[in-house]
Amino acid sequence: MKALLNRLFNHETLTKAEAAEVLTHIAQGAYNPAQIASFITVYLMRSITVEELDGFREAMLALCVPAPLSDYRPIDLCGTGGDGKDTFNISTLASFVVAASGVAVAKHGNYGVSSISGSSTVLEYFGVKFSNDADQLRRQMDATGLCFLHAPLFHPALKNVGPIRKELGIKTFFNMLGPMVNPAAPPYQLVGVFSAELARLYAYLYQQTNKRFSILHSLDGYDEISLTGAFKWLSNEGERILEPDALGMPQYRPEDLFGGATVADAAAIFAQVLQGQGTAAQTDAVVANAGMAIHCARPDTSLLDCLTQARESLLSGQALQTFERFVALAS
Repeated sequence: MKALLNRLFNHETLTKAEAAEVLTHIAQGAYNPAQIASFITVYLMRSITVEELDGFREAMLALCVPAPLSDYRPIDLCGTGGDGKDTFNISTLASFVVAASGVAVAKHGNYGVSSISGSSTVLEYFGVKFSNDADQLRRQMDATGLCFLHAPLFHPALKNVGPIRKELGIKTFFNMLGPMVNPAAPPYQLVGVFSAELARLYAYLYQQTNKRFSILHSLDGYDEISLTGAFKWLSNEGERILEPDALGMPQYRPEDLFGGATVADAAAIFAQVLQGQGTAAQTDAVVANAGMAIHCARPDTSLLDCLTQARESLLSGQALQTFERFVALAS
């Protein structure tokens, strides 16, 4: 590791093979915490390359516990996190909305690192117990159209990194990797990213796969459609910049999306939105992201029709029923 760090500190980059090798060694416990922290810190000071990101992704997938769910043809809704915006759990809520609309969801998630409440955090608050048992995951899918893949149970590479990430408390390249290493290898992917640069990296890598993808980045820094301004949308069809009114929605203020100061606050917002008691901003943000996910999985349906389906799924109570069945099964 010492030689590798010296190279990186001298502004060299890693090949795809080298990146895969170092991540494999991290997973195997070959380095001490100080070395791992130093390695992570490099990518806080300079941009990651396509080759490095692809190598890290390849190693994580090679090491992961598989989730054999291909026959469901699910979508994943997953943001990188790390945008520092402290929003409520938009993509997790949107996942239940999408599942209730009839699109299978294999949601990949973790505890919050740079935010109060990640997807695992809020689900655990409601009593969900995480599992990597294939039969349990399939039962969740059959009963609710959704299963939840808690990242640490599927990625041994995270075991040696998790405490370090938590102590650092800021976004690292593992935030960048999260949406790319879903162990179910879903054929559809809605991913929110915290920077336009990372959106381009994602688009390049996803274009080398058979996935249908939608990559979202709000120009004011959110890793999802925030409706606080224009957002960039990259997909198999190309790249567009849209304003909230293109979705038939108004523009909201950043404070309208605040996720609360505690996990209990985040859970209260989560429940209120599912119960149809969220604010207009909360409801519209969930509908916007859910509608975009439905459109990713059903590209022959117009985006506006997908947004209508998402709103109906939420406001009719179907998403709440899906969530309640999921919690009952997973508790």
